[in-house]
Amino acid sequence: MSLLLNCQTVTKAYGSRLLFRHLSLSLFQGERVGLIGPNGAGKSTFLKILMGEEKEDEGTISSKRGLKIGYLPQSCEFPDLLPKAVLMQALGAEHEEYEKELLANTWLSKLGFTGSEPSALLLSGGWKKRLGLAQELINSPDLLLLDEPTNHLDLEGILWLEKFLLKEAPTYLLVSHDRYFLQNATNRIIEINPVYPEGKLAINGSYQNFLEKKEEFLLGQLEQERSLASKARSETEWLRRSPKARTSKSKSRVEDAHELLENLSQVRHRNLQKKAEIAFASTERETRKLIVAKGVNKEVNGRPLFKGLEFTLSPGTRMGLMGPNGSGKTTLLKLLANEIKPDQGTLKAVEGLKVVYFDQHRSQLPKHISLRQALSPHGDFVNYHGQQIHVNGWCKKFLFTPDILDMSISNLSGGERARILIAHLMLQPADILLLDEPTNDLDIPTLETLEESLLTFPGALVLITHDRCMLDRICNTFLALGNPDQVQLYREYAQWEAAQKQLPLEKKTKEIPSAPIRAKTLTYQEKKELNQIESKIEKIESEIKKLNALLGDPELTNDPIQLQELCTSLSLAETQLEQLFIRWSELEKKE
Repeated sequence: MSLLLNCQTVTKAYGSRLLFRHLSLSLFQGERVGLIGPNGAGKSTFLKILMGEEKEDEGTISSKRGLKIGYLPQSCEFPDLLPKAVLMQALGAEHEEYEKELLANTWLSKLGFTGSEPSALLLSGGWKKRLGLAQELINSPDLLLLDEPTNHLDLEGILWLEKFLLKEAPTYLLVSHDRYFLQNATNRIIEINPVYPEGKLAINGSYQNFLEKKEEFLLGQLEQERSLASKARSETEWLRRSPKARTSKSKSRVEDAHELLENLSQVRHRNLQKKAEIAFASTERETRKLIVAKGVNKEVNGRPLFKGLEFTLSPGTRMGLMGPNGSGKTTLLKLLANEIKPDQGTLKAVEGLKVVYFDQHRSQLPKHISLRQALSPHGDFVNYHGQQIHVNGWCKKFLFTPDILDMSISNLSGGERARILIAHLMLQPADILLLDEPTNDLDIPTLETLEESLLTFPGALVLITHDRCMLDRICNTFLALGNPDQVQLYREYAQWEAAQKQLPLEKKTKEIPSAPIRAKTLTYQEKKELNQIESKIEKIESEIKKLNALLGDPELTNDPIQLQELCTSLSLAETQLEQLFIRWSELEKKE
């Protein structure tokens, strides 16, 4: 294997906040490396340093002469161009126009595009991720850097991506918290973490092999601490007696004793592995039937999502919602939260039902507020399980230190902001938890802690997540959406995945970038709708602009009730706008 990239003693900090110190690692041709670590460890920043978008504070980075690096960020944005035009622009002047067109068509086909997609600006997040991947691979990079490549992809998309990377990208370094993805798509794991003496641990082989070696290392480090502590006790006693002899031998022993105590202090500090303290509050209601769904039908813009849906949510039910993006998973959560109504059928809830709903869009936090305001909006104390907890103690439960309470949350990582949202949920007693992508940006230790809390929650849980490990570990029933006429129930995640593999290729449900065309010509009503749709878009865009402006009003955002209402209104407006753009594209194609 030839060496592609070498980093020696690289250090990066933002002000007083150190991300990593003296980080050294090498990347070789043919390696498929997974880069992991706790939130705030600097994984995304490290990728940007390798790309030259950020500058290291100390250390050196050297690369193979002429090394070509491709970089796929967490979110991909594109101009108002067709996907083919985006790829042709990505190619250099050394290609003739016909070569560019041929390469663009080839890569669009490899990534699942049909040629009928709308402007790249209007693509869904998952299809933007695919286009971004094509944009990097079309130039045949020697090394591909991927930052959370599974973000915005549904489960089918993640399964596809695993196979695609193994076939089309022989050498890459990816940042991910998806444990199954790491297991299936990497052959080396590097963890950036201050628990290790060099700030990192690198192990060749699978993610499972890494976990086994990591456990061995940490157990060895604990044994090292016990050994050092035993030696330190005798040396401390010797120092306490203050020997009068001032021989060179005694002076040397004093120096050795101080070095031993310093080593012990460092090992103890590394062994203090802190985890977020997550525990959801339950009403402990004993009613066996919390929500009963009978014959539930729902459609959006004339497109059926599900028909005749029937199930019962009882204490202990942990249901995972499966299906591609656009199959109605979030719509079903909103039905259960009583935010919208079914077109047909009933959802009968027990009287006084308490529902806590984590909506990945509605729950966004205003970035101008401080960590203190975000964690404790009503003052210096929060009420948790009937106990008043000071914000200094409350922040520690979520791995924050009191010295950063006045920091703006705009300076926090996505995972750190996600922990704040979970802190809000923990303050509300619930019969049912409705969680829409709660795992976004969370690091692996926090994911594991969240799983432990959900397993012990006595109420019902309905979960949407692309984290297969969490689905497999948490859920005891799976509701598969995607075919409106045939909603399937499974008892195990493996049953659902096996069913996906058995589907004929032409019948597999895919994440559709735009709504399907039903007819070749517009009806009178559709012409009328098309004439009015532009003014509707302008109206909603104006409304979204006003709502975003209100998010900058500290007086309003300090009131949690008003803030929640505002965020709900903003989420609904953004959803309406997205649906209007999709409908506009559909109607224009039929014109």
